Amino acid sequence: MSDTQAPVHTSNGDEHRRKASTAVNGSDTHDRALVLHPSSQSNGITSRLRSVFVAASLAIILTPLSLIWPGIQPPLDPSNYSERARRILKSTPLIDGHNDLPWQLRVELHNRLYDSKADLETKLLGHTDLVRLREGMVGGQFWSVYVDCDVNQKHFEDPSWVVRDTLEQIDVTKRFVNEHPRHLMYCQTPSCVRKSFKMGKTASMIGIEGGHQVGGSIASIRQVFNLGARYITMTHNCDNAFGTAASTVAAGNQDVGLFKLGYSAVKEMNRLGMIIDLSHVSHQTMRDILSVARTPVIFSHSGAYSVGKHLRNAPDDVLRSMKQNGGVVMATFVNKFLKPDSPDTASVHDVIDHILHIADLCGWECVGIGSDFSGMPHAPKGLEDVSKFPNLIEALLERGVTDEQIKLLVGENLLRVWGEIEKKAKHFQASGESPVEDEYEGRGWHMGEAGDPWMLRESADTRVPKDAEGLSAVIQGRGSFPAVKNV
Repeated sequence: MSDTQAPVHTSNGDEHRRKASTAVNGSDTHDRALVLHPSSQSNGITSRLRSVFVAASLAIILTPLSLIWPGIQPPLDPSNYSERARRILKSTPLIDGHNDLPWQLRVELHNRLYDSKADLETKLLGHTDLVRLREGMVGGQFWSVYVDCDVNQKHFEDPSWVVRDTLEQIDVTKRFVNEHPRHLMYCQTPSCVRKSFKMGKTASMIGIEGGHQVGGSIASIRQVFNLGARYITMTHNCDNAFGTAASTVAAGNQDVGLFKLGYSAVKEMNRLGMIIDLSHVSHQTMRDILSVARTPVIFSHSGAYSVGKHLRNAPDDVLRSMKQNGGVVMATFVNKFLKPDSPDTASVHDVIDHILHIADLCGWECVGIGSDFSGMPHAPKGLEDVSKFPNLIEALLERGVTDEQIKLLVGENLLRVWGEIEKKAKHFQASGESPVEDEYEGRGWHMGEAGDPWMLRESADTRVPKDAEGLSAVIQGRGSFPAVKNV
């Protein structure tokens, strides 16, 4: 354990070991961590001393060889959790599913990067800066492009600035990444993430945190995909044209689930290769999307409802469905989701409880990490900012999770899911599947004016006043349209 890691809780030690054992034994991996049980200390002293002696002897023998052949690493004491964690994070990119730093660039800097007092290459307040991102060995980061639900948007078709502000957020995120090429690399594909990791940089991707941010328009989904966004959270803390939000149900309203346009949006996102994110949606919306999704989906920052009974977390039946879907649930660090009854006491071990429950129901191929750093007021003990990710890995190892399982958790699962989504999207497009043209049922359309040069007779029949001067003859096939006013 490193000096910065929070002390391991012992009050629930037996329960912790039981959960770890259940999750670990359900895997086919063979690289198991050494777990020391208090009850076995008296009987295992000789065995442990023998293991330490053997490891030390091999280290003495192999260390000179590692100087000649750098690829050879001396054997590692299984109880050296800190070094095991570092080796894992050096070999596998840790990809965090959700960080709200772009929101801070918007609110605090008004998207002004070049004349601001905030130097992201120094340590700042809050959870995130480039110094601590490197200390945390973060190999990939989905930066959250987020704009508040517009309280003035009483109906989904009411005028709003949300789409404009979302485009500005995409712009400032890309500019921020490009301003720091020594630390960050902008990526739109999983292969780019691996390339960035080999170069020692943090791969930087864009996720949109709320379907309201595309203005209830499937065409807008296509446009933000073209601009580089690679996941959309189907709702935020408000319903939109696609479906019901968890916050709506928490407020005592009915869980209607996915709306009619939401089914069309899912189809188009699958065709595009846009990752569908189920964080923030209601439980019924989760089930509805999983029933029709043709590609894996993700939860970018959620937990397990059975562990923390908050509606933002996924219930057990959804976790089981995620196993069939092949997606990934990225465990969040938000205190009130981890421990709704006592959020102030949340720690790194509560994050692990959620991870182990997800793995138990869904498999180690189903778990990931989605912190919500820079978007939550308080972080759990031991995970205070982005530099503390190694603490989580060390604590997982100490709870009996294997190195191979952790490699799946930190990044391999998400890269696999993203790759499958890309592959299926190419198949849908190659098969000739057309872009979805469905619109929100309540949408109003401009009806045109009397002098417009109609393309179809039907338009003239239905939209032009019959008694308009000079138009009756045109409608009957005689004469021509009057001159169009200046445009």
